[in-house]
Amino acid sequence: MADFLKGLKANYTISAVLCVLLGLVLVIWPGTTSQIICMLLGGVLLVYGILQIAIYLFNRERTIILQGMMILGIVFAVLGLWILLKPEMIMMAVPVIVGVLIAIHGLHNVVQAFALKKDGYENWWLAFLMGLLTLIFGGVLICNPFKAIELVARIIGIFLIYDGVSDIWILSRVFKVRRDKERIIDAKFVDIEDED
Repeated sequence: MADFLKGLKANYTISAVLCVLLGLVLVIWPGTTSQIICMLLGGVLLVYGILQIAIYLFNRERTIILQGMMILGIVFAVLGLWILLKPEMIMMAVPVIVGVLIAIHGLHNVVQAFALKKDGYENWWLAFLMGLLTLIFGGVLICNPFKAIELVARIIGIFLIYDGVSDIWILSRVFKVRRDKERIIDAKFVDIEDED
């Protein structure tokens, strides 16, 4: 179980770091051509999708979470490949696609916030607010009121950076709470052994 959790943490951390890196690229170079933006998005989706499929195939534990991530991986890989092959057709839909992905992350963060609350973490509401804000950012991109490509690129970049950073923070809290609970359980186990 510990190996599974470590794999899950690494998986989410890689995803969050990719979001931040892609976000930085879009903020620093907003004038990048629409085709390159599409290629970057397609490449990230394809790599992320393949990574999810590989994690499922090489993991001995076939949990429901892993199965869900594998299905999501297939969808992302197919979507990424399609974007790479047809970048001109997808450019107008990029903000919506990124918005959907960010909204999914936001929803996942909200679920993690409630898990933190259940585990007794006092500042669970911070994780909840971050998740809610991520969800709102995703919704803004889906509605896509922006017209200028450079502005869209910058906004997507900012949202991706926020999404990645908030993911890393929430993930660190989730695993800190789990570690603390394991220490308490281990301490109680040692006490019982000492009494014997």
